[in-house]
Amino acid sequence: MPMPAGTEELYGYLFIHFIGESEARGEQIYFALSKDGMHWKDLNREQPALTSSVGERGVRDPYLLRSADGERFYLLATDLSIYGRGGWSSAEATLTGSRSLVIWESEDLVNWSEPRLIELAPEEAGCAWAPEAIYDEQQGDYLVFWASSRDAQNGGERGLHIYGSRTVDFRTFTPAEPYISRGENASIIDTTMIVVGDRYYRASGDGQITLERGSRLDGEWEKLSTLESLGLKLTGKDAEGPQFFKLNGEERWVLLVDRYSTQGGYLPIVTTDIGDTTGAAWRIAEPGEYDFGALKKRHGSVLPITQREYEAVEKRWGSTSKETANRKG
Repeated sequence: MPMPAGTEELYGYLFIHFIGESEARGEQIYFALSKDGMHWKDLNREQPALTSSVGERGVRDPYLLRSADGERFYLLATDLSIYGRGGWSSAEATLTGSRSLVIWESEDLVNWSEPRLIELAPEEAGCAWAPEAIYDEQQGDYLVFWASSRDAQNGGERGLHIYGSRTVDFRTFTPAEPYISRGENASIIDTTMIVVGDRYYRASGDGQITLERGSRLDGEWEKLSTLESLGLKLTGKDAEGPQFFKLNGEERWVLLVDRYSTQGGYLPIVTTDIGDTTGAAWRIAEPGEYDFGALKKRHGSVLPITQREYEAVEKRWGSTSKETANRKG
């Protein structure tokens, strides 16, 4: 994982997310902070920290990464407003969706560029959903990947597949190419990746939440397990939007999953070994171990940050409205 410039230690975590589609402001970028990765406080009085003025003027599924040199941050998001399309029943979001991503960048997590719209999905695609990016140390660039739908060449059911593109600056990109598919008529979405040592791990929604491992981003990947096979009693019908992050200073990782089917919100799954296939190293956090704050967080991402970065974000976007009211009282 790229580290901060200099020798600063990681101290806390920044969570970026959206909150839903019941109103226009729900499909924008919200910030929350945590010191332990499990207990979160909402910032900016529970209002968006960043809003999209491009494309559909709504953003979902945001992903935040630190550049490989530690000098910059990039925020990628799906260009989609379900609210603006009249709700899911009329949205046709996988057929007529935007083929672009929305991208912001910042040097300090406080001052952000204007959002820019980058068309990446191929012409035959019906959408570009849930983008992420990871630095490829072997190639010296970033792999950007997302889910796009396309008509099945065999005339069967339309599928969703993961496409990929390469960039060094998040301004110019190589042409999109198919990256992961579960078959012409099947669907895979919400892929997330993390590097641990010399291996890459990824989790994807494909009917299950499936975990895989590879030694190269563009090489062969082996299927390790699913959350169900690990004994965690979660399938792709229960959860979506998987997100990995490492707990600072520990050999423990968290896989967040969004319990969309029950409106249950995020659930942290903790492991001491992502590669474990027996389930012995995995457990679902107990309800008393975590608190995601007042806002229901939908498909977002978590970035470990330094104390300086944590305090700067907190100073810029302030406390929750509840905390402010408590101080006034």
